[in-house]
Amino acid sequence: TVVIYNTCSIRDHAEQKVYSYIGKQAERKRKGETVAIVVAGCVAQQEGERLLRRVPEIDLVMGPQYANRIGDLLEDVINGNQVVATEAAPITEDLTKPQRSSDVCAWVNIIYGCNERCTYCVVPTTRGVEQSRPRASIRKELEDLAARGYREVTLLGQNIDAWGRDMQPKQRFSDLLEYLADVDGIDRIRYVTSHPRYMSLSVVEAVARHPSLCGMFHVPFQSGDDAILRDMGRGHTVESYLKIIDRIRTLLPDAAITADAIVGFPGETEEQFQNTLKLMETVRFDQVNTAAYSPRPNTPAATWHNQLTEEVKADRLQRINRLATAHALERSQRYLGRTVPVLVEARNPKMPHQVKGRVEQGRPVLFEGDAEELKGKIVDVTITEV
Repeated sequence: TVVIYNTCSIRDHAEQKVYSYIGKQAERKRKGETVAIVVAGCVAQQEGERLLRRVPEIDLVMGPQYANRIGDLLEDVINGNQVVATEAAPITEDLTKPQRSSDVCAWVNIIYGCNERCTYCVVPTTRGVEQSRPRASIRKELEDLAARGYREVTLLGQNIDAWGRDMQPKQRFSDLLEYLADVDGIDRIRYVTSHPRYMSLSVVEAVARHPSLCGMFHVPFQSGDDAILRDMGRGHTVESYLKIIDRIRTLLPDAAITADAIVGFPGETEEQFQNTLKLMETVRFDQVNTAAYSPRPNTPAATWHNQLTEEVKADRLQRINRLATAHALERSQRYLGRTVPVLVEARNPKMPHQVKGRVEQGRPVLFEGDAEELKGKIVDVTITEV
């Protein structure tokens, strides 16, 4: 038996949860069961040999960059070795077929790692440096997906606008979008996540030119205050962020704009928090993913002495969520009474006589229909309720 824990360390208490889960498997081993315990992902990369010192029953600790080498690593385990694979390593093309939860929409990695050094973020220390996939390899994967009946692809990258800057000669993400826009059979292409420091206006222009590129932009702002942005190491200002938003609204007025925001960052004053709310009032996002700041291991901000209390962070999180919810509802109202194309993805599990899909801007839609007949098709639907 092989038990694999694939872990994430973005949020607080991730390590404690991992140790709690591993303890149950370690107990099985101590009782004599034949079980190999594998800890993979970002907590594994972050903790490394500390995992083995704390739970010696673990057989394999492997960082994200070794995901497609797990077979070789398990061979070492079978041969009686305890393995820690967390060293920096080039990402190699995975020739296996990835498992996908949908047969209509697929996720495709185009760049791994992150070179940024945001002071709150653990990702660079757990996911390694940026490594872009070759454009021909990405297009081949899209063509293979189209041949298997997939109709929508989401391109993935921690900092997707950085795609190509590690190549020789350097390439631009907007050029990659142009290159992929005409893959036959792929009706919709989305991508996440954009970094305001690197997002080129040519990306917006590419989306405006090609119907297959969805008018949906996920551009985290994290804070609406320039001083906090400097402390975060974000490398952009509120003004430069709003220039991106203005370009999107000018070329694609119906586009969805979503974002991430952190409240309660060390030293954040009430006035600075209000600046974040003002930015949200200016943009009026379709959706904002919010989080209260939590100190992460091996990050500069975790060591600062101006941490805010949990009460202040909880209060600000509650207030920003109220505003985000109000704006999301307001933005949804624009669909009421409109007839929009919806890509049908599956049956609605809660109401089997309905199907579910999404509009180009990512908003989910439920309507009456036969899933077997409609799945994978784009159909016009009149929105009667939001």
